[in-house]
Amino acid sequence: MTSFSIQDVSRQSGLSEPTLRYYEEVGLLGPIARDDSSGHRRYSDDDLDAAQMFACLRAMGVGIEDMRTYQANRRRGHDKAGEQRDILLRHAERVEEQIVTLRTHLDYLRAKAALWDARDRVDAAAEAEAQVELQAVLPRLEATLR
Repeated sequence: MTSFSIQDVSRQSGLSEPTLRYYEEVGLLGPIARDDSSGHRRYSDDDLDAAQMFACLRAMGVGIEDMRTYQANRRRGHDKAGEQRDILLRHAERVEEQIVTLRTHLDYLRAKAALWDARDRVDAAAEAEAQVELQAVLPRLEATLR
């Protein structure tokens, strides 16, 4: 059986060492085996796999409680497949909302940049066109700021 140090798991998962310790403390990871002579943590392949999964979930904004539920359901297998799906779909909806917001912010930034570019080039026609684009984006932008 392969065993990994906390540094190895941190490097491979992208989670910091304090985060790995915290995840162990709150019961997401582990229990993690300890080296008999040094007392250092020794992570198994399964521990590394779980750490990588948590890193992905964390990057997507999944909170500790949903991670805890996800991990518990993962151990239960097919019996909890529906709940796993629901957790992931709930977070997918949140990510989709964030994408819409970011797309609106991007559209606004580009419209403003086009406006200032037209002004820099002293191009009245391009400035008028940029103003129209900007006015089209503003209602969507205002909705994201509420």
